[in-house]
Amino acid sequence: MLGWLWPGAHTGPTMTTPPQAPVRVLIVDDQASFRRAAEQVVEATDGFAVAGVVATGEAAVVAARALRPDLVLMDVHLPGIDGPEATRRILAGPEGPGRPVVLLLSTDEEGDGGAWVAGSGAAGYLAKRAFEPQRLGAVWAVVVGA
Repeated sequence: MLGWLWPGAHTGPTMTTPPQAPVRVLIVDDQASFRRAAEQVVEATDGFAVAGVVATGEAAVVAARALRPDLVLMDVHLPGIDGPEATRRILAGPEGPGRPVVLLLSTDEEGDGGAWVAGSGAAGYLAKRAFEPQRLGAVWAVVVGA
């Protein structure tokens, strides 16, 4: 399999692949304690980095446009516009490079998330109690087809 070539790199059979950039994550939650915990989970997950942290759906829409994260971790229950509505607004632009993947998070059980996902365009749903580095990495791999 051919990898990317650095400028001026040898073009023979010993080509190398450049290091992968981390998955840039925007965390959206109205609870400060969960925002801190989510930051720790993201930083503890190999290949992930926190791009930004906000507390409202309105701020999420603005931050997603400004920061251009790869992944948005969006709480369902937010003051003002809720997570599903903020997700719809974030994903309203054209598909393609630069459009983030959105995962909805809530304290509700995972079986309850289907309606929120279907109505918002989010890629999936994860119960907050199941949010840990191994799960984040596994969900990302499934979503992006890695």
